[in-house]
Amino acid sequence: MGEERLQKLLSECGIASRRKAEELIRLGKVKVNGRKAGLGDKADLRRDTVTVEGRRLAAPEKKVYLMLHKPRGFVTTLSDEKGRKCVADLVADAGARVFPVGRLDRDSEGLLLLTNDGEFANALTHPSGHVPKVYRVTIRQDVTDEQVIRFRQGMVLDGKKTAPADFQVLLKEPGRTVAEVVLYEGRNRQIRRMCEMLSLEVIRLRRVSMGGVKLGMLAPGKWRALSPKEVKQLMVQANIKSKDALKYTKSKGVPSHDRNTSR
Repeated sequence: MGEERLQKLLSECGIASRRKAEELIRLGKVKVNGRKAGLGDKADLRRDTVTVEGRRLAAPEKKVYLMLHKPRGFVTTLSDEKGRKCVADLVADAGARVFPVGRLDRDSEGLLLLTNDGEFANALTHPSGHVPKVYRVTIRQDVTDEQVIRFRQGMVLDGKKTAPADFQVLLKEPGRTVAEVVLYEGRNRQIRRMCEMLSLEVIRLRRVSMGGVKLGMLAPGKWRALSPKEVKQLMVQANIKSKDALKYTKSKGVPSHDRNTSR
């Protein structure tokens, strides 16, 4: 493997994305040969002992790329101090330690990617990637043309204007509107907060696609491995340079998980 920066090493070993790994280092939770590590430090697992929160770092696992249909009521974390249900529980039998690529809030559902490839995850979630994420949104009331225009043009959240988004009304019924929303960035609870600013109440929010990869008929709570073609499609969308992801796209097939797979 050779000597590498710690944040890259942690992401390659499936501990966390690079940004999360940097946070762990800043918090003093990473040590190299018993010494508290700092940002910019390097290590080689062949000769150095690297620990994260007291646990020794093992050599990188085979890279895994999964799609989960996250149900409502699950938080997008690997563990939760409040005892809430976590998405990690749904992929416990994936054969590798994986972490979520981005987030879906507890009340939202749909497509969630998970992987142990830190470079892949970082590229997909970085603001510069502009990877399109498609949502099916059910709103309790009617939506006016003016509200649609304001949503599409972007709104100020946390002092910064959101990127332009797509908003298409799919169905209108008395007291209910179903819309397709496409975002090109990932702010915290972005759709719900933008709708709140427009006095619109979201009663259901489901992500149905990311980077052109679709949720399809995958049942809630189930997961499946991404195909090499899907991984390649995501790489193209986010201009991903991960050697592991590229190696995966050239593989012959996808591991079978019959108990969890629903196409």
